[in-house]
Amino acid sequence: MLSGHTERQRWEEPVLDSRNHQGKFGADYIRVLASAAGLTWAEDDVDLDGIDLCIKLPGRTPRGFSPRIDVQVKTTSRLATQHGCVTFDGLDHVQFNKLAGSEFVVPRYLFVVHVPRDAASYADLSTSGLLLRHIGYYLSLRDRQPVAADRHRHIRVKLPLGNVLTATSLRALVVSNVESTAQG
Repeated sequence: MLSGHTERQRWEEPVLDSRNHQGKFGADYIRVLASAAGLTWAEDDVDLDGIDLCIKLPGRTPRGFSPRIDVQVKTTSRLATQHGCVTFDGLDHVQFNKLAGSEFVVPRYLFVVHVPRDAASYADLSTSGLLLRHIGYYLSLRDRQPVAADRHRHIRVKLPLGNVLTATSLRALVVSNVESTAQG
């Protein structure tokens, strides 16, 4: 039998390594925004397509039925900004190519969530509510061309600082998909 002290030590050991913990928190951050926006989310049982989450507005809308977007979620604890943009170097050529171009039936977005370096700071609870840190940004790579395969190359993308993910902006991304599809 284990003593109380040993059981407590085992319980306090992290279940996720820091990289997976950070990535899971980033995806959960997006799930919370989707819920706040009245959207649903789903994920494929196997990641073959580079998509972490499918986000949709269930039911009929004035311009279509159940509009959706597909997203790849990335996280960073070191946010680099330059000339009004977040510069993100975390996509390899395979990940980039699964988002780049205009031939996708469902629009695809890159979501980058800036998280604290210390996992203990990911969330705080106070009497005024739950605070998730820090902030998420979005970018469509529809206007970018896929790149040649290069195992050692990471592609820099620039996300405008104004492309902040909120419940309102996330819902707008999903609904604007319907509007652009209906017009095109």
